[in-house]
Amino acid sequence: MNEIQFTNRELDIMAVLWDLEAATVAEVRDRLGDDLAYTTVLTILRTLEEKGYAGHTQDGKAYRYHPLVARERAGASAVKRLVRKMFRGSPEPLLTHLVSDRDLSTEDLERLRRLLDERLGRKE
Repeated sequence: MNEIQFTNRELDIMAVLWDLEAATVAEVRDRLGDDLAYTTVLTILRTLEEKGYAGHTQDGKAYRYHPLVARERAGASAVKRLVRKMFRGSPEPLLTHLVSDRDLSTEDLERLRRLLDERLGRKE
């Protein structure tokens, strides 16, 4: 699997495409939290197309852009890159950080426990 890399702005736009499944430049622009120029959003969408991360179809006079990579695949690639670059290839410090996060609910922690138990082949 090739590594998927987004700039921060590309990731913002991909998040909109993943949420909406398909969107025009204007729709993407409207969903972004800041006031980017239409031409800036268009340029980023074209860049995403060139990279093979997004595609488009004709919708009247406008193009409808859609993601060509799944959010889950992009997320897995990002986590692998994070582990490799920030944690020297070891996922343990990342997991320790996540589990130590005070914002995790009991339900979140229980889900993590179940996932670990499944991975270790343990039954509840």
